[in-house]
Amino acid sequence: MAEISIDGDNLVVEIEGLDKLWALKSRLVIPLANVRGATADPGAVAGFKGLRAPGTHIPGVITAGTFHLDGEKVFWDVHDPVKAVVIALADERYARLVVEVADPRATVALIEQATTVR
Repeated sequence: MAEISIDGDNLVVEIEGLDKLWALKSRLVIPLANVRGATADPGAVAGFKGLRAPGTHIPGVITAGTFHLDGEKVFWDVHDPVKAVVIALADERYARLVVEVADPRATVALIEQATTVR
């Protein structure tokens, strides 16, 4: 699971617990200027994740790390797709972040508010 916060002009994604090991990352910091939006759509995380490199994928258990799909890099940290948030990015290493959070609706609202206030 991940904890998402806003720190000044940055979106901060803190990877929690053992997910740091599976995702091979502990923290991502993204300028809000590069955040295009966020959605809480469990259906958006279904299907083929791409080629993992590096990362972990155990179907029905965890998808974590960097995955390559359609020429884009996507960062994943999801156990429960119902709690997943998809964050669209521009001009970043990753095209999207797909992370599990405690409250998807509140997280999307936080991101949308922070990106419209700029």
